[in-house]
Amino acid sequence: MSEIGIGVIGLGRMGQVYAYHTARQIDGAALIAVADPRIETTGYFASQVSGVQVYADYHDLLLNPAVEGVIVASPTSTHRDVVIAAAEAGKAIFCEKPTALTLAATDEMIAAVERAGVLFQVGFMRRFDRAYAEAKRKLDDGQIGQPVTIRSIGRDPHRTSLEFANPAVSGGLVVDMAIHDFDVIRWLMDDDIQRVYTETASLVYPELLDVNDVDNAMINIRFQRGGLGNVEVSRTAIYGYDIQCEVVGAKGTIQIGYLRETPVLLLNKDGVHHDVVPHFPERFGKAYTTQIEHFIDCLLNDRMPIVTAADARAALQASLAATLSHQEGRIVYVSEVT
Repeated sequence: MSEIGIGVIGLGRMGQVYAYHTARQIDGAALIAVADPRIETTGYFASQVSGVQVYADYHDLLLNPAVEGVIVASPTSTHRDVVIAAAEAGKAIFCEKPTALTLAATDEMIAAVERAGVLFQVGFMRRFDRAYAEAKRKLDDGQIGQPVTIRSIGRDPHRTSLEFANPAVSGGLVVDMAIHDFDVIRWLMDDDIQRVYTETASLVYPELLDVNDVDNAMINIRFQRGGLGNVEVSRTAIYGYDIQCEVVGAKGTIQIGYLRETPVLLLNKDGVHHDVVPHFPERFGKAYTTQIEHFIDCLLNDRMPIVTAADARAALQASLAATLSHQEGRIVYVSEVT
């Protein structure tokens, strides 16, 4: 095969990112079809990208023989049904994080994928960001010695909608946002998370409490081999999109991330000024493209993705443990979440 036919299921914010990238930027891929129940959304997309078939029902997309792989970007609460149906249809699957809202649903998805023998990759784009990938290489080369502690920060510039913030829809702040941090800290530390303790607050957007969510969370972590970690996630960084990570090792430290978007500083009597990264498309746009390129490369060359189903399950399990810690106000061992 020289080109893989791709279908995108779900044209929300992330679905449109993936669909436009696949249509315009991914070598070896052809966007064949999109599916979304909102006719106005698929209609507008079809007017922007020629030659794409549109469906209101994703089951109809899965019947299209030209579609060899699907990108699942529908709401998290639908992932289980969509992924199982795609696996049974024999399609390779790229699924946006989190896999599902529960471990039980995730395990059903993994079992369906294994039964069908199809490729399955989950969307943890930070692994494909140049800075994170280079930091991982330096860690694996032993350039800072044994990793001892890690701190990962994810701050959004504003809150999401109350409808999306509802944990029944998105999983809530920790599952929706911190799952990225849990994936990268496991990856960078090369170790599993043993236990977590979560503190939360909702001081800027108290209305989030009405849907059982919060605007800030801080999670302390102990790894299986004794390393320590901290994850901070926030929806109150009004200054911009702030993603950072720092690993402290026995022989040095690695810092990942940046806040200034353009290399320009204004210095005057009022101080030093610079711009900031506005949001995720600007910070991780290339990484989103690269992870789909990796998905296509795995299909073309019969390779396994570097983000495994087990990785996705572990990140979700840690996220659920941290959410349980927030709810019950206690240390939670990840193994408790089954």
